[in-house]
Amino acid sequence: MDHEASYGSWFQLADEDQDGRLTGGDAVKFFSRSGLAKDMLAKIWAIADSTRQGYLGKTEFLKAMTGIALVQNNIPLSLEAVNTAAKAGSGAPIAFMDGLKVAPEAEKGNNFTDAFSRAYKHSENKPPVPPGKAGKTGLFGGKASLNGAAVTSIVDGLKKIYLEKIKPLELLYKFDSFYGPVLTESDFEAKPSVLLLGQYSTGKTTFIKHLLNREYPGSHIGPEPTTDRFVVVMGGVEERRTPGNTLVVQTDKPFTGLTKFGTSFLSKFECAQCDSDLLQEVTLVDTPGVLSGEKQRIDRSYDFIDVCSWFANRCDMILLLFDPHKLDISDEFKAVINSLKGHDDKVRIVLNKADQVDMPQLMRVYGALMWSLGKVFNTPEVSRVYVGSFNTQPIKTDLNPHGEELFLSEQRDLVKDLRDIPHRSCDRKVNEFVKRLRSARIHALIISHLRRAMPSMMGKQKAQDKLIANLEEEFYKVQLEFHLPVGDFPPVNKFRETVRAFDFSKFPKLDKKVTDQFSLVLEHDLPNLLKQFDNPF
Repeated sequence: MDHEASYGSWFQLADEDQDGRLTGGDAVKFFSRSGLAKDMLAKIWAIADSTRQGYLGKTEFLKAMTGIALVQNNIPLSLEAVNTAAKAGSGAPIAFMDGLKVAPEAEKGNNFTDAFSRAYKHSENKPPVPPGKAGKTGLFGGKASLNGAAVTSIVDGLKKIYLEKIKPLELLYKFDSFYGPVLTESDFEAKPSVLLLGQYSTGKTTFIKHLLNREYPGSHIGPEPTTDRFVVVMGGVEERRTPGNTLVVQTDKPFTGLTKFGTSFLSKFECAQCDSDLLQEVTLVDTPGVLSGEKQRIDRSYDFIDVCSWFANRCDMILLLFDPHKLDISDEFKAVINSLKGHDDKVRIVLNKADQVDMPQLMRVYGALMWSLGKVFNTPEVSRVYVGSFNTQPIKTDLNPHGEELFLSEQRDLVKDLRDIPHRSCDRKVNEFVKRLRSARIHALIISHLRRAMPSMMGKQKAQDKLIANLEEEFYKVQLEFHLPVGDFPPVNKFRETVRAFDFSKFPKLDKKVTDQFSLVLEHDLPNLLKQFDNPF
């Protein structure tokens, strides 16, 4: 008996609207046939929907049914047990669902003509839906529509909120000119990603090879600065390299916003695609080594720091790589780290090549690294530091024979941290969305304040120059007027540089509907969306 065949047919039966997504209400109705208690079904849902999408696709549904079968057979429930049983196939127990029969594999394409299926499909005596109202009951009351598609997940809801309510306001107040282009649907749908940063020859490309157990197409490893471009390493059956100019016109990929950095950058940007289990879940971003000393004076043909900031805004984790022989933080690397402000929760530190020094040296190196990072981050707390030798070669034990156990433990912890990224991806998208909303709201208030401070007739240029010179004071006025936290305001110097190019008298005036819109989204729409797609049990 092929369990997947039976579970696949049951999934089609449970998915009443046949959209390939089993949402909370349908799941509660169908899983109640198992006879299990709600608290147990809640645990099963949490295991199946480990990424917190708010729905079950066919793969997640199979996990849920496997979990139900385990509990019904008095087998302890855990993610490991579910994965093991799923791999066992027909050797694992099969779930019992009241009123449903296990279909032979030959019948997996049936049309559900048995009596129970007909009764099940029409068991809800729902009132008829008025014409024109099908599929939509408020913003997030049931399956609301988004450009004709049903909102069946948290990500769909975020897209709906952004496209209908936030994007028009960002365009009105020129938010895209200050903080990067508006978001696209591909930005919401993108896989989680990891950004690797570090000075040259700290082992970034070797680190990726260590994670994938293979080299990616186009990679080159050496003691000199070998990676001279930004490389997005993605999963795919076919090995290929896609140049940057081709990549940014593909609207199904989240890189269209990179066009603002121009052809000079795009000629140093590419995508490498290869087959790897890890890349099915996570995208890796390899970067050129950060320059130091005299090399910093050689002008790059693009703004390296702004590009790093663009990727940092969109990634799920940022790995800063050091090695024991390159602990100095150059001016450019310091500027890159400063551009990560606001993303402290994403940053992890990797002290690579730790097996190249003995234990006393390693202790001194670790202390020096903590001291240097504390000065750069301007905080007494430093992100988690992983110490090890992350390459495909065996760990060297000639200099530090007692360090092998530590390095292996650190490797396991880091790999586990990376493997957990997909499970946190949805929460991260919500978190980044809320940060963007708060920034957009404050931006709108600043822009409208500058417009209000302009004279109506004479002396506009003089007034604008004075406002730009005293921008710190204007920020303070906005903060006091609207009771805003200081930490949510943009860096004043960067804002000053950008705002010079605009005519303040043409900025839009403050509309109370704008502030109400932001408040409505933050205080009503988002909480309702998260509540709707929370664990239905």
